[in-house]
Amino acid sequence: MLSEATQRLRWRRVLLKVSGEAFAGERRYGIDAATVAVIAREIASIHAMGVEMAVVVGGGNIIRGEEAAASGMERSTADHMGMLATIQNALALQDALEKIDVLTRVQSAIVATAVAEPFIRRRAIRHLEKGRVVILAAGTGHPYFSTDTAAALRALELKAEAVLKATNVDGVYDKDPKLNHDAKKFAFLTYEYAIEHKLGIMDLTAFTLCMENNLPIIVFNIGAEGNMQLAAMGENIGTTVGRDG
Repeated sequence: MLSEATQRLRWRRVLLKVSGEAFAGERRYGIDAATVAVIAREIASIHAMGVEMAVVVGGGNIIRGEEAAASGMERSTADHMGMLATIQNALALQDALEKIDVLTRVQSAIVATAVAEPFIRRRAIRHLEKGRVVILAAGTGHPYFSTDTAAALRALELKAEAVLKATNVDGVYDKDPKLNHDAKKFAFLTYEYAIEHKLGIMDLTAFTLCMENNLPIIVFNIGAEGNMQLAAMGENIGTTVGRDG
């Protein structure tokens, strides 16, 4: 007998994008174990409902390739350092998930066989089908591409039905809500509107991939307990970006 929550599921396979900054918690950098444990519990609650889940992690809590390049580092070198940072976050999340008995696999877009499998699409899909959470590290494996682009790309490759983009705000606004008290929050946006108004939900490459393949994006606040589960269930939370109808 399916639980009520399982019966209400909108999607059976989703991809969660978690920024590196989320791993730092209240700290400005590094990995906060208590924060990662909270993220793991949220993922476990979705997994327990039977949702197949892949997770793309960022590395901005350790190093941001674009910022390092802006300070004078060669861009390809800076981006590869960022990829290594995402592997650290992926391992931290794997550890937190397996401590609460959620089976996982870490797959990396760059070779790191001592700690992660290489990303192989069919293998990743098989892991999902077997009920494992697949944590995807190292972005696309190429410099000049963000982890947002990696999230969109992997979601399409793995046939995910939605991208859940975890942020530190509760949705998309017409202007910065931290600076403008009259900022308006959107419950739903079309891809075209978001691009036209440069709302910065994802970088343009990632956003275009989602738009061209009609892949919905759910933007929600990861800091509020239960939000991730509601987003995975397709409840009206945060902001949904998609196509009319």
